This record gives sequence, C-alpha cells and structure tokens, in this order.
Amino acid sequence: MILRKSYTLLPYFIALASGVSMGLTVAPVGAWFLSWIALAPLWVLVFTSTSSPLLLALAWGVGYHGVALSWITGIHPMNWLGVPWLPSLAITLFCWSFISLYGGSLVTLWAAAMTRLGKQTTWQRVLFGTAIWCALESLWSASPLWWSSLAYTQSPHNLVILHLGQLSGANTVTAAIVAVNGFIAEAWINAKTSSAPRHVLQRGEPAQSNGSSAPLRLVNKNLTIAAALLITLHLLGFYLYSRPLAQAPAAALKVGIIQGNIPNEIKLIPQGLRQAIAGYSTGYYNLVEQGVDAVLTPESALPYFQRDLPNTSLVQAVAEKGVVAWIGAFGQRERSYTNSLFTFTESGKIFSRYDKTKLVPLGEYIPFEGIFGGIVQRLSPLNAHQVPGKTNQIFDTPFGRAIVGICYDSAFPELFRRQAAAGGQFILSSSNDAHYSASMPFQHHALDMMRAIETDRWTVRATNTGYSAFVDPHGKTLWISRYNTYETHAQTIYRRQTQTLYVRWGDWLTVVLLVLSVFSWVTSYLFLL
Repeated sequence: MILRKSYTLLPYFIALASGVSMGLTVAPVGAWFLSWIALAPLWVLVFTSTSSPLLLALAWGVGYHGVALSWITGIHPMNWLGVPWLPSLAITLFCWSFISLYGGSLVTLWAAAMTRLGKQTTWQRVLFGTAIWCALESLWSASPLWWSSLAYTQSPHNLVILHLGQLSGANTVTAAIVAVNGFIAEAWINAKTSSAPRHVLQRGEPAQSNGSSAPLRLVNKNLTIAAALLITLHLLGFYLYSRPLAQAPAAALKVGIIQGNIPNEIKLIPQGLRQAIAGYSTGYYNLVEQGVDAVLTPESALPYFQRDLPNTSLVQAVAEKGVVAWIGAFGQRERSYTNSLFTFTESGKIFSRYDKTKLVPLGEYIPFEGIFGGIVQRLSPLNAHQVPGKTNQIFDTPFGRAIVGICYDSAFPELFRRQAAAGGQFILSSSNDAHYSASMPFQHHALDMMRAIETDRWTVRATNTGYSAFVDPHGKTLWISRYNTYETHAQTIYRRQTQTLYVRWGDWLTVVLLVLSVFSWVTSYLFLL
C-alpha cells in the first residue's frame, strides 16, 4: 500500500524537482545550463503520466517560481514599516505563496492547452508548445505582476543566447529554451511509445512502430534536432554578440552614479534624511571634480516631494556647479504622488520628469483597492496615494532622449522597447532594491542587462544599496558596485540611435509561432477528413 502510494506521488515529486532545477538557474545559484533540460521532465509527464497533467504543471511552476523568487522573504521583518513581527511573517509567507502559485498557474494553463490541442506529431507538439508558452508569457508580462520569464534564466551568464533578444525580445530566448526541451522530451516519449505494447500507449500518442523496441533512429532523431537547434541558435547569438560597437567620440557621455546605501529602516526618519542629503551632495561634488557630464541617483534617493526639492542641498549644488543631475524623488499629481526621476539642469530647474510605470502590488498599491482597500493594510511608508506613470512617457535630457526604468519597470521589456523606438539613446535605471537578500538585486541587474541587449543601448544603473552598474549594449558589465556600501563611480557611455529588429517590430516571433501552429492544426484536421 505504501509502495503504491509512493509510486502515485512520484510523478509529482519529479515535476516539482525539475521545476526547482529551473529555479536554480538564476541568482543566487546561477546554474543557467539547467534550463536547457529542466522543462523536459514536465513535458514527458504531461503526455505519459496517468497523474493529473494540471497538478503536475502546477507543481513544476511552484517549484520554479518559488525558488527563483524566494528572495521576497527578505521583506521580513517589516519593522521599518511599523508592522509587528508575527503579522510581518504572515504577510511575507502570503506574498511568497501567492507569487509561486501565480507563476504556477501560467504553467498549468500551458499544460491544459497541450493536453487538449497538442496531441499530434512531434513537430506539431513542439511548435504548439513553444507558441503557447511564449503567448502566455506575453500575457503575463502585460499584467501588473511579472518577473520570472524563462529567458532571464540565461542572464547574466549566457550573453551569447541573450542576443537573440535583439530579434524579437525576451520571447526569442524563451522559445529557444522551450523548443530544445520539447525535442529532448519527444525523444524520450517516442522511445517509450515505440517500445510499449499498443494497448498501453501514452496519452494521445499515436503508434510509431509495430515492433517491440524502438528503432535507433526514432530515439536519436529528436535528440539530434535538439542538439542542432541548441548549437545553431548559439551560433546566431554569437554572430550578433561579436558585432563591434560604434563608439563615436561625439556620442560620448561621462556619467557618474551615487549609491547612497540608506537602509529602509531609517530612510524616512530624520537620521535617514540627513544621511541622504549629506551622502548625495558629497557624492555629487566628488563626481563633478572627476569631470562628469551628469550624475544619476537611485529611486527615491531624496524622499521629498517635488515642491521641496529646490530647498535641498543637492539641487542647490546642481545650480552651483552646473552639472546635470537625475534625482529620484516623489512627484505630485493632484492629490496623489508618483515615484519619479527628475532631470535638474544647471539652472537648478526641472528639465524633464519620468514617473514609475509599474508599481509593486501591496508594496506601492493595493490591487482592487476599491474592494479590499479597507481590509488590506497599506504597506507603503507614505500616507499619500501612489499612482503609476503613463505608458507613453518620453524623457528628454540636455544630451538627447533617454530610456528610463525605475525599479520594477525593469521586468517589463515593452516599456524599454517603446522608449527606444521613440528615440531613446541610452538607458537610465534607477532602483532602491534595499531590504532584500543579495540575490534580488543581482536578478534585477540581470534583467537590466537583457534590456540593454534587446534595445542595443548603454545602460547606467544606480541603486540605493546595490548592485549599481554600467552595462554596454552587448550586456557586458563594465563595472558593478559592492552590496550594502556607499559608492560613487564615473564611466563613459555612448549615445546610440540604432534600432534592433525587436525595437522596430516588437515581439513578432510569438505571432508567427501562433499562426504556424493554427495553420498546422487546421491542415492536419482537414487531412484527416
């Protein structure tokens, strides 16, 4: 009885373990190579196991997203928000469980589609499985909550394959991972199907042979395709990666960053405000002495409202020295506020402003606030009502148009693509990233590297506690800060006006895959008629 129960649960353990393996591809472990095989076990189980494919997929998804996003537990304890220890723990566990199940639901929908519509030939199943996965990730990235695309399992280590993002965005890399895993899984399925008696063929799999064992060509064919696909895609990525960067002297821009290292626990009290004013003002003067053209500060570096910024010593220093500063602070919109980045010029006046578009659920706003606003305690440290920025913002500077992302914006590639298509010449990424373990800001840095590659832009990244960095259009990190330290650094970047295929056309590959899948399905259906 115990053995039978263990055998029944085995598929779920396998699915969970393979999902966990996929979660180990990102920081802090960074075993990126596992992504090329970690989806295959679930693929096999969906078509061959007698267990529920939806629950198998949920187990895989929870394993992946739960491990990859485990850094969220770092928000506990929330004493800096005034939340007691036990409620803080409860909120943390709820958030971790919710995002794990939320991510798992994506995989469950994929499995549901595969079991209903994917019961065809190997090529059709791989095509359909890849198209559906990419389509679901596109839908998820259009929602307010998104982070763990399969594509970011390759960042920051596999820069070669990440260059496929220049063709059709992150989904190009996702499609490569799903397709390779699919062919590996199909090799296993075909082998098991061909060796099984006809009355025990796996779910939805047509008979491949009348013999009792699989011909060697059936076992190796799909593995050969998987290997050939993996090598070919990396060669294509290497071609894009190896193209030289044009660095005209006239396009040079020397930018300095200040990593203030103000703990969230003290950020909004007098001690933190004094530390911020002193640290950012001193850092600004030091960078000006190094001959920078502009200085970038982190998200909400100065936790003041827009109306109070002219009275701060940092803005007064800008007016004194005449060197542009991009300052993170709070903007005003009627009775609400925004998390904003301001361009201050030599006159000490605001030249431009960008408002954070993607707010963190619960941390910066309450989803369905009209329903749950009176029930769920607001976690934002400010009493005012925070609102998101508009999706069609542009950010002009004295040096040309820039692409801006504030913290959570980095997880949404379309925000960067749109700004690049509108003429953005370099990326400014301003984040806080405090109060988490080091794996979260490192994952955040990995996302910014992907945005740099996809848009073919130099990136300047300033954070409160780390990791601040400078990244070139090939995704190479030229300098990265230490963690939980006060630092300043200056680096020369170059403004660019190139437009990748992705910037011009967006995620065209997912559309093509879906059209081909529908055409293949219709053709097969008509052929059977």
